[in-house]
Amino acid sequence: MQPPRWLVLAVHLAALHGSSALQQAPRSTEVLTNQSVVMSCETSLQSASSIYWLRQRRAPGKDGRYEFLASWSPSKGTTHGSGVTEENLTAFCYLTRCSLNLTSVKPADSGTYFCVTLGSPELNFGQGTQLSVVDFFPTTTQPTTKTSPRRKVCRLPSPEIRRGPTCGSIPLSLLVAGIVVLLVSLSVAVRFHCLRKKARLRFMKQFYK
Repeated sequence: MQPPRWLVLAVHLAALHGSSALQQAPRSTEVLTNQSVVMSCETSLQSASSIYWLRQRRAPGKDGRYEFLASWSPSKGTTHGSGVTEENLTAFCYLTRCSLNLTSVKPADSGTYFCVTLGSPELNFGQGTQLSVVDFFPTTTQPTTKTSPRRKVCRLPSPEIRRGPTCGSIPLSLLVAGIVVLLVSLSVAVRFHCLRKKARLRFMKQFYK
């Protein structure tokens, strides 16, 4: 369903000045492909009987073409535009709050979405919700930190473990062995001297008898 020509012309005029009577939320959003998004439009006009949802693929103010997506009225309910399926887009209003629900969005759904009410006697135009559909969110690059080169530590070669007695212990052992031999020799000489003296005394006693 295409909107009447007078509505398209009125929308172009009203788009130049967003009405304060309609408050759209969020002002901008970014979602991934195949996800869902909900936009709301709050109206303060009690006389608004119908609401229209339009999309402008190009940035507002750059002669972008408006596409009629859906309309809602208390008597007719939701009316979808040409090429718009009920499975991917639903519109609903309760009291003064209207919502537009998009499911399984694609990058081609990116654009600015406007809610429009036909008041009496003027046309009210929302500020618009900027929708961006991306395949993946851009990642923030972390600042690269320069690593200072590590200082090389010169290590002295570890001394080899020598097995067996060291050079210093050999003279000491020889000295100890010499002292032991000397003591033994001295004790033998003393004992031999004592025995010789005893033998001499015995001989003299026998001689003078």
